[in-house]
Amino acid sequence: MKGIADYIFIERMGTGNHGTFWLAEAPERLAEAGHDRLGVKVLDHHATDQDFRRMANELQVYAAIDSPFLAPIVDAGQQDGTLYYSTPYYDSGSVGAPSRPLTLQEIINCIADASEAAHALHETGVAHRDIKPANIMVTDDGRGRLADLGLAQILTPGQTVTGVGPVGTIEFLAPELIRGEVAGRPTDIWALGATAHRALTGKSLYRDLPSNSLLDALRYLLDTSPEFHSTLPSEVLPIVKRCLLADPAQRFPTALDLATALRGVAV
Repeated sequence: MKGIADYIFIERMGTGNHGTFWLAEAPERLAEAGHDRLGVKVLDHHATDQDFRRMANELQVYAAIDSPFLAPIVDAGQQDGTLYYSTPYYDSGSVGAPSRPLTLQEIINCIADASEAAHALHETGVAHRDIKPANIMVTDDGRGRLADLGLAQILTPGQTVTGVGPVGTIEFLAPELIRGEVAGRPTDIWALGATAHRALTGKSLYRDLPSNSLLDALRYLLDTSPEFHSTLPSEVLPIVKRCLLADPAQRFPTALDLATALRGVAV
């Protein structure tokens, strides 16, 4: 794929849930506004006009939220039934794939920033739905920006959790989501805790998570409690454990409370 609309792709940066990420040259209309290179997500979902309106409405809500820790939406559109949107390109990569080694403190700071961003979303009634290390971008000064709002449930209302994407991403799903409950504050807080564990240890919460079958993996998650790796810093362990409590009511009340707890950690 060489591009979409008036974007010219430079290279593919990866494939995520329900789409492919590209590094692109900014179109002239956006370059004039000060943009150089942009990250473009091209969604796999073949869209109708109604789908595009649904995505545009959600992204408008997202774009209107006043948080310095949300990766801003620069542009969105569709071409021949293919939806896309663009955000700034972050040279430092993401918490999941940084372009330079991140210190433990930088990782904690980035997740605290992402938690504040999630809180800002929640206060407007929006759940992110897809928080994971790859969706927390890193700025040049080592701060976090929460990106890639999960659009799957918007574009396909009522879809089951079996449409979540690759098996490797489901460790960030709260158990109640797997049971078919609605995404919200508690499910994003679970995802932030699972993200912190993965980013700080490099290990999964689930030692024997099946990798060949999504359904087997989902069954495994429902029957298995998270295990905390010994390399998780002791200062962070109680915070992550609270995020991952089975009862959503016992987790942090808000993602802002989680951010405050993380900002009190020094490692």
